[in-house]
Amino acid sequence: MAIRHSTKPGAEKRPFRPDVIETYKVEQSGGLLDFLIAAMPHRKRTAIKALLSHNQIAVNGVPVTQFDTELNPGDEVKANLTREFKLFYHRRLRLIYEDDDIIVVHKGYGLLSMGNDKVKEGTAYSILREWVKWEDPRNKLFIVHRLDRDTSGLMVFAKTMEAKERLQHNWNNMVLSRKYLAVVEGTPDPAEGTVKSYLAENSRYEVYSTDNPDEGQLAVTRYRTLKSRNGFSLMEVELDTGRKNQIRVHMKDLGHPITGDRRYGAGSSPIHRMALHAQTLRFVHPITRKDMNFTTPVPSSFARLVAGSYDDKE
Repeated sequence: MAIRHSTKPGAEKRPFRPDVIETYKVEQSGGLLDFLIAAMPHRKRTAIKALLSHNQIAVNGVPVTQFDTELNPGDEVKANLTREFKLFYHRRLRLIYEDDDIIVVHKGYGLLSMGNDKVKEGTAYSILREWVKWEDPRNKLFIVHRLDRDTSGLMVFAKTMEAKERLQHNWNNMVLSRKYLAVVEGTPDPAEGTVKSYLAENSRYEVYSTDNPDEGQLAVTRYRTLKSRNGFSLMEVELDTGRKNQIRVHMKDLGHPITGDRRYGAGSSPIHRMALHAQTLRFVHPITRKDMNFTTPVPSSFARLVAGSYDDKE
């Protein structure tokens, strides 16, 4: 005999109903409100203003309320007719860009990119996974690459398996530019150059350079000195390859370790963090093939170390 379990009224699991969202592509520059009025001729001006004031308008995945937000050709504007877009906020993770396929964020130092054996939650991945599932519990998030816990800067995540596989399988071809800022101890001589070696890892999980191609993986790092002062140098570093701890090891090989990086030879930590920041990330969008180019300011703590003229906040 079949047993039927009764369910209390109102406790039934409701089927998920996606939000009603309209999407508009921007073809020419202009203000947001004027664009919405032209794109929604069937809606009154007061209704459109209400959508704005209630966080129901997003530009390139980021909710906005300012009616005069400047739009550029290629931007994507979404209107959520069901509820407000949730505003993303985390003190160590900033949302830079989001669409149906990818998310670009600025990760603060001290935040793990993804979980490990000891830490599962409170990582960049877990925070963003919770974010995408708020919109739709069926949504997924995929790791594309990672930054060290104490490295700040730009990261891209995939929201679909197709986007993940295209980015990972064609990483060297799809990433057009990947630049870092580092403050190192001393003054490199020459001020500009290339470091090339094979990187291997020992039993203590420390990466080291070797000349033996059978022992490690080829790593190529290009650098140039932007400013030197007070015993420190602000460096722009560009990767031809993306190996684990590559910049940290190559700066040590130069005889100028990254300040705060005691694991790889630093003698001091004046700003109480490792001074390495992923400043620029330019890549081909895995689905639309659009040129995606993101950059962040020089961290103010880096600028203070070399007493530069930068005023940007971290």
